[in-house]
Amino acid sequence: MNIHEYQAKQLFEKFGVASPKGIVASTAAEAGAAAREIGQAGLVVKAQIHAGGRGKGTFKNGFKGGVHVINTPEEAEDIAGKMLGQTLVTHQTGPEGKLVSKVLIAKSVNIKKEYYFAILFDRVSSSHAIIASTEGGMNIEEVAEKTPEKITKEFINPAIGLQGYQCRKLAASLNLRGALMNQAVKLFTALWNLYLKSDCSLVEINPLSVTDDDQLVALDAKFNFDDNSLYRQKDVTAMRDTTEEDPREVAASEYGLNYIGLDGNIACLVNGAGLAMSTMDIIKFHGGEPANFLDVGGGATKEQVTAAFKIILGDPNVKGILVNIFGGIMDCNIIATGIIAAAQEVSLSIPLVVRLEGNNVEAGKATLASSGLKITSASDLTDAAQKIVAAVNG
Repeated sequence: MNIHEYQAKQLFEKFGVASPKGIVASTAAEAGAAAREIGQAGLVVKAQIHAGGRGKGTFKNGFKGGVHVINTPEEAEDIAGKMLGQTLVTHQTGPEGKLVSKVLIAKSVNIKKEYYFAILFDRVSSSHAIIASTEGGMNIEEVAEKTPEKITKEFINPAIGLQGYQCRKLAASLNLRGALMNQAVKLFTALWNLYLKSDCSLVEINPLSVTDDDQLVALDAKFNFDDNSLYRQKDVTAMRDTTEEDPREVAASEYGLNYIGLDGNIACLVNGAGLAMSTMDIIKFHGGEPANFLDVGGGATKEQVTAAFKIILGDPNVKGILVNIFGGIMDCNIIATGIIAAAQEVSLSIPLVVRLEGNNVEAGKATLASSGLKITSASDLTDAAQKIVAAVNG
């Protein structure tokens, strides 16, 4: 789950992370009022979408830039009016862009130096990791490739948490001395508390900045949260903006399904993430293009399978479906029953290839064979991929 920049600022305020004051607005009038409340000179208006590169983006109405510096409430209203209700296209949104429904009015700062700072979970070391760099405001992957010596990594023992000496070590690696080091220790500790107590999987501050009056502040942030912990993060869950997400992914989450839309025309319905990846690979190997990643999990019900079919068919590019089920925990006959019910309910008219293996597989195959529906059975995964590719391309 991702959140907007203005929501990140709300978390900053809650946990005591230094950041310029900002107010979110949904209308041009609200933007003007926010500018008056913050202070009229030296403000910035920022379009709120789940994508980077907003400053260099272009709205489909021709207006340039999703980030503008302004000095009066009237300017705030004018700029917000040109952004709100319009679609902003950046290098991260793709050509379809994203609709701007909110803008952030924030105090602008004069930046002396920019840094990169992030906290994330490192699976290799089974610990949390902090990544810091003097090269802020840049793509960290590019820094890692070209100047890896400018990146500092510090691993945090999950049993004892972030220690003071680690904060000072990180600050020293960024050449933050004296009063700035004290600010850094306080800010790094606050970010660690935010990361841990909000069940984040990533907190990325880019840039972390020193202003011209020697204040260390977090200017922009990217947050990712552990989906498995959202049940205990009611405040974070309330921040979810489903209008920023693929409607199919939203529908899938409501049924406990894992769905990611892709660009191909062969839909996959599989149980298990690894099996789903293998299924997409073998479709590609035999000349097809997968239309999605869809994992129904180890204990899918008939209702979930039916929902999965509806989500799949919501993609107009889908020309065929490959169902690949391994019955370990799952009963193949239950899946077969669900497939038939789903096919009947949605009046399926495109090719459907089913490969079942494992628990109660013979009963499942018999159920499919006696259904009277046009379902092609496959003996193994290679056979299934060849048959669905041939059916779609033929």
